[in-house]
Amino acid sequence: MRKFWGILSVLFIWALVFPLAGMAAFLLYISNKGYFVPLVIAAYISFGAMLVMARFELFNYKKQFWVGAAALIAVSLLFAAPGIYEKTRPVITDGQVNLTEYQPFEKRTKVITSKDPVSLHIEDNLPVIDGATALYPIYAAFAQAVYPEKEYQPYDSEVMSNRTGAAYTNLINGKADIIFVLGPSTTQLNQAENAGKELKLTPIGKEAFVFFVNSKNPVKSLTEDEIKGIYSGEITNWKDVGGKDDLIRAFQRPENSGSQTALQNFMGLTPIMKPPTEDVMSLMGTVIGEVSDYKNHKNAIGYTFRYYSTQMVKNNKIRLLAVDGVEPTVDSIRLGDYPITNEFYAVTAGSDNPHVEAFIEWILSNEGQEIIKKTGYVPVGK
Repeated sequence: MRKFWGILSVLFIWALVFPLAGMAAFLLYISNKGYFVPLVIAAYISFGAMLVMARFELFNYKKQFWVGAAALIAVSLLFAAPGIYEKTRPVITDGQVNLTEYQPFEKRTKVITSKDPVSLHIEDNLPVIDGATALYPIYAAFAQAVYPEKEYQPYDSEVMSNRTGAAYTNLINGKADIIFVLGPSTTQLNQAENAGKELKLTPIGKEAFVFFVNSKNPVKSLTEDEIKGIYSGEITNWKDVGGKDDLIRAFQRPENSGSQTALQNFMGLTPIMKPPTEDVMSLMGTVIGEVSDYKNHKNAIGYTFRYYSTQMVKNNKIRLLAVDGVEPTVDSIRLGDYPITNEFYAVTAGSDNPHVEAFIEWILSNEGQEIIKKTGYVPVGK
């Protein structure tokens, strides 16, 4: 009977701890660290074994316990190691612009300032502008040159930056008069058509769409057809494009982002393979598959815009690829030698603001184009 009650007490204590272990496992899972769950299970089982030893005074088996616990944890680590390696590997982001550093008229703003007075000034009924994050330094500089001096919050003012997808939505819904973006995706064109709006795209500059790899990858150049082969899933090994015998990990960007739209435009009629995803817990508690961020594996390839990449390559961990033997430099973009060059636009959708046309005309003037050039982009037609 004593032995029975001993077993019962062990089970009771072990059961009391179960909610804590379960909560720990759940919190790890919803924070996208589910690869640690096997370690929680191993610790929970080891705790139960310690309870048995303590209750029945089995300390003569202490050595066996520690050997067993170590083996259990080792096996758990073996299962968890791939996930830990994958999830904790540093993500190389595409150098997103810090909007606060480019706010117009702020004391330490980095926006380009015109040395000479400009020919256009808008004092009232300001056109509301929005656009891609990468282009914010350009149109924030436009605003500083033309708009009256005051505070312009990046997310709620006449000079906003809500990223490409949201900027198109704001334009179509009448919350913005001009947006500065790359060309629209099919989804955004359909969105405008369904709203009865016609998008007018005015080219104002050029930007290169670039591909990059781990700096230790021996491949330095790809052809356009090879890139299309990789992102369609037809080419799966680096040895097929002059590299080592290793599978290609082709990362992508979220749907309707500017860079993903650029990839779709580049691929044309060639189908794009499904992107690498990872499970993420949503706010509603459901698991969704989210496009994986670029992780700089030795066999990885990713893409972005040249403006972003200027910061990314400074850590010497990635290298930009030449395309068809041409590297993405300002000169190769300006001369049209680099093959994957995108125009970016001032896009309107029938705004009734009286200053919109004059503002766009000024952007296309030497004054506006000089701001684009000094910001680090290539002016249109130059």
